Amino acid sequence: MATKTVTITEEAYERLKSHKREGESFTDTVLRLTEANEDVMKGFGALADDDGFAEAAGRTHDAFDDAFDDRRDGRYEE
Repeated sequence: MATKTVTITEEAYERLKSHKREGESFTDTVLRLTEANEDVMKGFGALADDDGFAEAAGRTHDAFDDAFDDRRDGRYEE
């Protein structure tokens, strides 16, 4: 396999190194991070059927609504 030498800054090296997985070469890391066929929609909607997530999101929404109402009505104390 042919190889090329690439010069990068220390900062770029450290960032790349932070993405490197155990047992993975830098070549493997670069190929993984630059995968052209990566599906950007992968995982989209993964929590759609998770009732626990929906309930938690609903509670958070309600809490934000209540806090907004309190501030609007002057009942909010810091």
